[in-house]
Amino acid sequence: MVDSQQKSNARTPRHGVRMTHQRQMILEALESCEGFVSAQKLHARLQKDGSTVGLTTVYRALAGLERAGLADLLRDDTGERLYLRRPTDEHRHYLRCRDCGSASPLDADPVEQWAHRIAQTSGYTNLEHTLELTGVCAGCHDHGRSGTNPRQ
Repeated sequence: MVDSQQKSNARTPRHGVRMTHQRQMILEALESCEGFVSAQKLHARLQKDGSTVGLTTVYRALAGLERAGLADLLRDDTGERLYLRRPTDEHRHYLRCRDCGSASPLDADPVEQWAHRIAQTSGYTNLEHTLELTGVCAGCHDHGRSGTNPRQ
């Protein structure tokens, strides 16, 4: 069985990110989280575990991990960035519940194909895109939540 540090180290050389001790610690903490997490919550978790890493370092590390393809990024209804350890090398899109915050990965192929066609027809290169899909999951809908009050 491969531990989380071996799994993290095995993926980083391909992504061109320099894996410092602090970045490795943050990546491991991110791997241990259930679902998407904010930098503040991840920082609080690290502090609880005895780390002295600063909040600014957590923000910078998460941004670097996202750019390197090691973390996925969503924004909540207030615009706060939420991060998840990317489970594969593939770019992913998610459908996020506005009430409970749960997120489900989506089949990204149609979006990726569309973006590729746009790049080809427009002449743009190095095209990037952001897609945010939100709704109310079946569980929240069944409990009568409206989707207008996040985290009821």
